[in-house]
Amino acid sequence: MPTSQDMTTELDPGLLDALQHQVAVFARRAEQTRLGGTGQLRNSMDRAAYLLLNRLDQEGPMGVKALAAGMGIDSSTVTRQVAPLVDTGLVKRTSHPEDGRAVVLQLSPRGLARLEEVRSSRRQLMVEVTEGWTPDERESFCTLLTRFNTALSARQSAHAGGPVTESALPSAGTSAATSAPEGSAERPSDVSSGSAPTS
Repeated sequence: MPTSQDMTTELDPGLLDALQHQVAVFARRAEQTRLGGTGQLRNSMDRAAYLLLNRLDQEGPMGVKALAAGMGIDSSTVTRQVAPLVDTGLVKRTSHPEDGRAVVLQLSPRGLARLEEVRSSRRQLMVEVTEGWTPDERESFCTLLTRFNTALSARQSAHAGGPVTESALPSAGTSAATSAPEGSAERPSDVSSGSAPTS
């Protein structure tokens, strides 16, 4: 069975160099802009807060452990990241519908409204960045970027010895280009204000 080293040798080194360079450039550009939308909402919600709110919107109420497992991070990181979201009223703690003793995290109406505002702004950014692209080109890029993120997530989980978790998959109205791998330990900040997080 060919090893990763064998496959690397067989593939075009020039193409691999170009690929890793473009990934590095993308990572730098994404960090510089935070892919944070346009207008007054630009950079108004950091990556960790966005991914947490998006996960709760997609999956519904869940406990800290389930949320951590789904995002591929540890429970203590989720607890730390959720705290400011609860303090600002974007997320609320409520009793589990089947086990009243358990507490689950739920997206509040305010949190959903805030998330939709940020999504709309980020959609506009994607429109501007991909101006001149055909619908097929956008779809192909989204498909390949999702596949790339999923492969990175699987590799990270395999090397860490943990379960393979799903990468940040785009939902309806959410661009894959705004979905970073969910293993970030970035602390949510400035989640309810229009100020940009510090770089």
